[in-house]
Amino acid sequence: MKGQLQLWRLAAIATAGHRFWLLPLLPLVWLVLSALMVLVGFDTPYGPASAQVELIGFPLTMLAVFLGLRVIAGEVDGRTLEIAYTVPGGCERVWWAKLVGAWSILLVALALLGIATWIFFTRYSPWALYGALQGATFYLVFAMAMAALLRSEVAGAMATAAVLAFNMLIQGAPISPMWNPDAQSQDPTELLARTLQNRVGVALAIAAILALAFMRAGRRERMLGG
Repeated sequence: MKGQLQLWRLAAIATAGHRFWLLPLLPLVWLVLSALMVLVGFDTPYGPASAQVELIGFPLTMLAVFLGLRVIAGEVDGRTLEIAYTVPGGCERVWWAKLVGAWSILLVALALLGIATWIFFTRYSPWALYGALQGATFYLVFAMAMAALLRSEVAGAMATAAVLAFNMLIQGAPISPMWNPDAQSQDPTELLARTLQNRVGVALAIAAILALAFMRAGRRERMLGG
């Protein structure tokens, strides 16, 4: 167990640098800016429906995109990809370790955002935390897949930004990874059904994208040869 934790720590360093422990603090800047907007009158006070996306989900997703871009494409841009293919157990072991390290950073950031939102902004349903984590996890994996497909962090970031922008436009639709049931005014039975469809559907989408990303990254000749 100790060895596994050490592996995840090294993976987090490889993904986000030696100061990776500072990353969970960065999303809190968004809450500070949001509070200032309310104080100066540019925005109205936030309610429970704003917790999942506006206060917690959006900054967490931005962090997730950054980390996702670094998981596989970071090795390409750093010219260390070939080393990953020599690791005992296969390159998938490297990707999994970096992915778990990135997700651990997201969990810490989620806890900090959740506590700060609860204390300084509004009370909210515990399911809002799950919804925020769901959206962030989706974009963690999606950014990883796009960067691996395009073999570039920059190109992956552009593709992910385009999809994320479209997602923000349709976040009221149940197919959105950032769909917020607390912001919907529907019949409770229908809302529950749509929520279950969304949660299960996004989980399956995450698994499918993850499998495709690893399949792409496992093609050594294509990844190394361009």
